[in-house]
Amino acid sequence: MQGRAFRKFLRSACFLAGSFLVCAVTGSGQELARLAPPEASAPATTPEIRALSELIQEMQSQVQALNSQLSDMRTEQKRASEETRELRRELDLLRAPAAPAEAGVSPPVAKSSPAAPAGPQEPTTSDRLSRLEENLDVLEGKVNDQYQTKIESGSKYRVRFSGIALFNLYENRGTVENQDFPQLVESPASQALFVSPGSFGGSLRQSQIRVQAFGPEIAGAKTSADVAFDFAGGFPDVPNGAVMGVVRLRTGTIRLDWANTSLVGGQDRLFFAPLAPTSIATLAVPALSYAGNLWAWAPQLRVEHRFALSDSSTLSIQGGILDSLTGDVPLEGYGRYPSWGEESGQPVYATRIAWSHRAFDQNFTFGAGGYYGRQDWGFNRTFDGWGGTLDASIPFGKRFEFTGAFYRARGSGGFGGGIGQTALANGGFFDPATRFLGLDSMGGWAQLKFKLRPNFEFNGALGIDAPYARELRQFHSNSIYGDSYTRNLSPMANFIYQIRSDILISTEYRWLNTSILDSGSNRASHINLSLGYLF
Repeated sequence: MQGRAFRKFLRSACFLAGSFLVCAVTGSGQELARLAPPEASAPATTPEIRALSELIQEMQSQVQALNSQLSDMRTEQKRASEETRELRRELDLLRAPAAPAEAGVSPPVAKSSPAAPAGPQEPTTSDRLSRLEENLDVLEGKVNDQYQTKIESGSKYRVRFSGIALFNLYENRGTVENQDFPQLVESPASQALFVSPGSFGGSLRQSQIRVQAFGPEIAGAKTSADVAFDFAGGFPDVPNGAVMGVVRLRTGTIRLDWANTSLVGGQDRLFFAPLAPTSIATLAVPALSYAGNLWAWAPQLRVEHRFALSDSSTLSIQGGILDSLTGDVPLEGYGRYPSWGEESGQPVYATRIAWSHRAFDQNFTFGAGGYYGRQDWGFNRTFDGWGGTLDASIPFGKRFEFTGAFYRARGSGGFGGGIGQTALANGGFFDPATRFLGLDSMGGWAQLKFKLRPNFEFNGALGIDAPYARELRQFHSNSIYGDSYTRNLSPMANFIYQIRSDILISTEYRWLNTSILDSGSNRASHINLSLGYLF
């Protein structure tokens, strides 16, 4: 009893002593604060403390943004999970009636009324099961996507990393200018050392890497940037360098997108010739290049405005300036000299107008474009280059689609026209008295697509490019090109099967027929097997 009383007394004494000490310290602090001069409180507002406060506020805002994104991801994940469970439940219900039939027991047959009119046939149970399984795979992929680790950006805004690892096996019959994605057939006499009944090889250099960034709104416009690379920029000077492609910049754009207007600056494909045939065998350059398909990755600045004509029709107008490319090979590996188009001191001026109409859940699009540029081939030897384009995309139901494009141009080798030939000369290249003219040409391509299933399609296309032979013949003695090509014809056919959302395979056959001025034509065939993994 005495021990418990003593411990109680000791706790009370400690409590009183601690209370007395706290009161004393508090009172002393208040007295010091009252007696201290005003300058004593200045450290509380020093720049370091203000910077720390701003940093804390910025971290709080970033945490709030992260919490908001996390909440959105959780909501999307929950919604996808619910849809997955619902589809599984429906799938189990559809499978349940089929079990007795598989075991040899016939399910009950409903008696139909003889007076009931014949209507459209309902989808069978197997068809519904197939569709549900496909939808289930898609939803599971979306759910799994919520769990993948995202790329960290140097800013607080979202970044997307994507691309394709593409493996091509190919066989060529004939003398082509490039083995893994040929566009022209060369004369066997000019490449006698490399002429063989057939060549076989493989390549990974058409693989691509793409980085997209999505930034803040500026003046009501959504901002974004996009850069794409591949490995088709040449070959290192090392043993077996042919299978070690050099990284190459393809496109890179910065966009400001308002509701009906877009401003785009950077290096992009030709906006006045936006379509291209469908092919996995040739991603390093668009399919049917130099066979009627205009293309270039040109630095440009353009503006697009969209008008709503009705609930189902829109009209878009584009206009801009482009770097005046003429297809020149760089003179040096590091120093950059102006192209013959850039020497004129003017850009290329281009425009396009397109009408789109949506009917039967399909988009019908017709477009027309044109460009004008000036070229200076030294010693003030100038001429005008120009071109006009037409393009169309016409679906026929859900399985068939027709796409095509046509062009007529002069001095268009830098944009893929004229089989890469731009200018003609009536004398020596280094003679100031020589007159230069732009080569006239025309061409186009057409493609028919058949979709057996949403992930399985067949494509057949034909392209032709035809520079004016009479102009080439008139200036043939002073040609600035090795060979004078008068026509390049190329039909192709392929199928593309997307096994899953990230794996696809494709087989393509292409036939090439290139005519050389007054020397007949050369023929070759190209067979390509492609295996791609999308990421």
